[in-house]
Formats: sequence, C-alpha cells, structure tokens
Amino acid sequence: MSLISQVFGDETYDPFLSMMNKCPVLSTPTDWKETKDEHVFITELPGLKKEHVNVGVDEGRVLQISGERNLDANDDGKNNKWHCLERFRGKFQRRFRLPQNAKLDQVKASLENGLLVVTIPKEEPKKPQSKVIQIEGN
Repeated sequence: MSLISQVFGDETYDPFLSMMNKCPVLSTPTDWKETKDEHVFITELPGLKKEHVNVGVDEGRVLQISGERNLDANDDGKNNKWHCLERFRGKFQRRFRLPQNAKLDQVKASLENGLLVVTIPKEEPKKPQSKVIQIEGN
C-alpha cells in the first residue's frame, strides 16, 4: 500500500496529478509558432476525436481551444478497478490573444494522430498611402 493511499484512503488518488488536471497549461500543452505567412497552434490531445474538441475565435481576437477528456468510452466504471490514473481527464480550455495581423475569417483546424493544428493566415502589413490634396483658390 502506497503512502498516498494510506494518507488519502484511495489507491487511485494522487494529489499531484489532481493539481495537474486542473492546470490547463500542464494538461493541454500547446505550441504557437509564427511563420512568414501564418500563425500555427499545435495542441496535444491524445485519444480525443474532433467531436470532443471545440475551436473558436471571439470578437476580442481570442483563440479558444476547449473540450473534455473522459475515461475510455467502453469503460462503464462498474466492472473495472483502476489501479493507476495518470492520464489527464475532465474539461480543458486554452485561450490565446491573437495579434492584429491574424485573418480571423480564415482560421482552419485539423485533428490527426492526437495533434490539433490550428492555422491562421496573416494579413500583409498595410503600406502607408499618401494622397495629394488639391489646393483651392488663386
């Protein structure tokens, strides 16, 4: 019997893992890279299907990635005894404020082999335009 199960009375409870499950940065690692043409977000979501993940951008230019991880779909919890629970479960949400050069109307997302890839094209910087003003009068 482990020290944790002696203290907490539950073989499957680990306070460190419980804390990590509540921390979106630890439970949903995400990389953000900027290339010449786009912003790319890569999020690790092993075992999740696209039906369990939501990707959106709100009017405040914030990219939001959210969803929920549950126990295995074919495990009803009644016939099995878990000896160790280390994978993250529960709801998760990550938010990133996007820069002004992000084209919010062209966001694309794909989920393959446990990696969610969100690509957001960049707008070309607007060049300052000069305008000649006609002077009126004599």
